[in-house]
Amino acid sequence: MFRELMRAKIHRATVTDANLQYVGSLSIDAGLMHAADIHEYEKISVVNINTGGRFETYAIAAPAGSGTIALNGGAARLGQIGDLVIVIAYGFFTDHDEHQANVVFVDEHNSIQSVHTQSRNETDQHTLAGIDPTALDPTLAG
Repeated sequence: MFRELMRAKIHRATVTDANLQYVGSLSIDAGLMHAADIHEYEKISVVNINTGGRFETYAIAAPAGSGTIALNGGAARLGQIGDLVIVIAYGFFTDHDEHQANVVFVDEHNSIQSVHTQSRNETDQHTLAGIDPTALDPTLAG
């Protein structure tokens, strides 16, 4: 069985532009894309922290170091300059695949502050809502 898991995230980026007349997509600073391992034209989900809205589109590279996070086309109606967004890319994995997710944390200028790589096993070992995941699946015990 395949599971769709988060594999890349840019956390709390600030929208720098909104261009309704552009054909579509989300323009992202190429340096942020590289750090998160998001590829150009890859399908992404965008969560607008300010509005609570979510939408799917694809990523296109803006110049590295520009700090650009631009809502293009119809997406320009879903946020405005200054909004905080989370950009997420997903991948399909089996229960036996090695899984790691890159999480890029940025400041208010979309400069990288830190990059964390988290594996599924690290996440699975955390207690969620007081439930020990190893009690549900003994194979998680390491």
